[in-house]
Amino acid sequence: MFDLMVKGGVFMYPIILCSIIALAVFLERIWVLRRRNIIPEEFVLKVEDLLKERRLPEAVSACRENGSSIAHIFLAGLKHARKGMWLVKEAVEERGSREATILEKNVGILSTVANIAPLLGLLGTVSGMIKTFNAISVQGIGNPAPLAGGIAEALITTATGLCVAIPTLVCHRYLKDKANTLIFEMEENSIRLVELMDRYSKAED
Repeated sequence: MFDLMVKGGVFMYPIILCSIIALAVFLERIWVLRRRNIIPEEFVLKVEDLLKERRLPEAVSACRENGSSIAHIFLAGLKHARKGMWLVKEAVEERGSREATILEKNVGILSTVANIAPLLGLLGTVSGMIKTFNAISVQGIGNPAPLAGGIAEALITTATGLCVAIPTLVCHRYLKDKANTLIFEMEENSIRLVELMDRYSKAED
């Protein structure tokens, strides 16, 4: 591995750095985007049951005790339960947008890495070819040994850049889809909450 880095030249170092950044972001997002952190099913059912039983204060307490994304959205709506449904909807939408932004945080870094890595590999290729042609101009083409270093640098950096970019792009797509799925499910749960609160307020009237 170290031998390949040396043969690949100076552009191998930023490519390896890109791979480390991509791996760190992927692992961090996988940890954050766990369903039980975002939409714990038991909590959602508990809040819905409390609202069906018209136990609003207990529903608010349950949301405050839970640290999930959906709990923050529910709490934003429940706080405005007695101020009118339009305020409830507005609060839920505003908090939902904030939580969606949090879920998508750092995912764009993977897209950037996937674009930069092959470009760095291309730079390494250009650098290697320049060294090759310089060797030809000085040594001629009779002795292939001086050409090997430049050709090796060109091939190694290109291959490494692609090896970093391709899995990073797959990881980006996976995390993007996962975040979008969770955001959609939060929206669905938020709609159900608003409907239940609407029934709650009408029953009280």
